[in-house]
Amino acid sequence: MKTKTIPNTDISVSELCLGTMNFGQMCDEAEAHAQLDYATSHGINFIDTAEMYPVPPDKTKQGTTERFVGNWLAKTGKRKEIVLASKISSAHQIGSMGTRAASGLTRENVRAAIDGSLSRLQTDYLDLYQLHSPDRKANFWGPRGVATIDPSTDGASIEETLSALTELVKEGKVRAIGLSNETPWGVSEYVRLSREKGLTRISTIQNQYSLINRTFEVGLSEMCLRENVGLLAYSPLSKGVLSGKYLDGALPPDSRFAYSLRDFDRYNPKHAQVAIQKYKEIAEKHNLSLSVLSLAFALERSFMTSVILGARTGAQLIEDMSASEHPLSPEILAEIESLYQEYPDPTA
Repeated sequence: MKTKTIPNTDISVSELCLGTMNFGQMCDEAEAHAQLDYATSHGINFIDTAEMYPVPPDKTKQGTTERFVGNWLAKTGKRKEIVLASKISSAHQIGSMGTRAASGLTRENVRAAIDGSLSRLQTDYLDLYQLHSPDRKANFWGPRGVATIDPSTDGASIEETLSALTELVKEGKVRAIGLSNETPWGVSEYVRLSREKGLTRISTIQNQYSLINRTFEVGLSEMCLRENVGLLAYSPLSKGVLSGKYLDGALPPDSRFAYSLRDFDRYNPKHAQVAIQKYKEIAEKHNLSLSVLSLAFALERSFMTSVILGARTGAQLIEDMSASEHPLSPEILAEIESLYQEYPDPTA
């Protein structure tokens, strides 16, 4: 499997990353450890988690995912072989956790969150620490339209948050920092403040990206390419939609959306079905599964540092990881671009 260097660091990561948000909800600890064993023995060295996981959020289970990963690290002794990433929740997410006051990404909360994550993960440092979402109202998580700007509803200032993260880097608790679900304005502010105030430079952004939602390419891709910030793509299969299993109104009994319809309309709207079917036809024409086509496409992008896989079963993980063995030909890429012109971003 190919590796890439996280921008502004010397940290080398696999081009595929094992996402863990199902651990503790749809995957028990035995399944979680089996996925970790398989992924790390077949080329993946990059694991992503978050303090609020598993998803769907549940106050009684919050932190379970990090504990599962921590138990695996302690059992296997592989901490030094792994690039470990986690995320702190913003004010918009803390309500689903019930663990801290909803004051957002303040210095106090940053310090409380990192200590909690390190304890659950049974480690004394993280390779990458990310802000799970902005601490302000903005058009992240999918909404279209003009953003409503109301400074009175903002959480901590970006300068306070970035200063707190810089302290963690200086103390050795964190090696690199990143954003998630951010906008071009947000990225520009973090970059500006790091330059003007001598604070730690952001290295990554973890945003949604898939065949049926390429909105990252408008604004954010230029920002990240010019400022050397790498994308960690989440939901590259649009929560399983780009496996094709939900076509024709199907709802397989063991699927994610059978378990919970959370975000169903965002990731699998009716108006996206024709585009999904046509991408499936491209995949089948070239003897690929739709899942492999979708992941291989994401791997091709110039702004991509790593593509995050969120498997529910070992079989899904094995198929998804095979995408790294199927680089797409110019012919396939041309067919994808032609279809994209006809059906741009139907899940945005």
